[in-house]
Amino acid sequence: MAQASKAFLSIDSLSKSFGQGEARVQVLKDISCDIERGEICVLFGPSGSGKSTFLNMVGGLEPADSGSISVNGVDITKLSDHDLVEYRRRELGFIFQFYNLVPDLTVRENIEVCQYLSHEPLPLDDLLKSLGLWEHHGKFPNQISGGQQQRCAIGRALVKNPSLLLCDEPTGALDYHTSKEILELMERINQEYGCTMVIVTHNDAIRHMSHHILRLRDGQLAEDVHNTHLLPARELSW
Repeated sequence: MAQASKAFLSIDSLSKSFGQGEARVQVLKDISCDIERGEICVLFGPSGSGKSTFLNMVGGLEPADSGSISVNGVDITKLSDHDLVEYRRRELGFIFQFYNLVPDLTVRENIEVCQYLSHEPLPLDDLLKSLGLWEHHGKFPNQISGGQQQRCAIGRALVKNPSLLLCDEPTGALDYHTSKEILELMERINQEYGCTMVIVTHNDAIRHMSHHILRLRDGQLAEDVHNTHLLPARELSW
């Protein structure tokens, strides 16, 4: 497997298009950036700018037309389908806007599903307590609030003990107060577990708690800066 940049996540000359002939649309155009281990990196851009495609490609769900994506020194664009499955099991946790919980499983069981996928999972009881879900672990998703459902979704991603968390609009379906709680939780997760986070969002305030800010525009990288004055999540306002 190709060894690459010392950065934990290194994107080099990444391009992606969809469609054929006159209907072909280039979604990402020659993207290059490095994200260091342990960073919270926020990815902005208007609808259609390529954010979700970027996230799916880092997650090994979409192949690249050209360029490379190196995670922890391994170029995932060169992996076989079998090795991509192992990569997702070993390295990744996914957090989605709409939770994607299994309605017929309890909070504990929804998290256990992903615990079984990991060779070195986090202790489930400790995680439930850390997420504020201990008192709700026997409830089903329709018996808890949206914020608690998102905490469950975060727990499902985190129990695998991933080195990389990919978060697609993790507060997009939540109200202001609950969004702040989730951002504080993600900040604490980053500090306690040291996992690298890539957060796709439309909420510009999240940049102030993030170490690294990326912005896509028309498939190109329009902004790539580091934040030298971090604000705690509890101090964010929008």
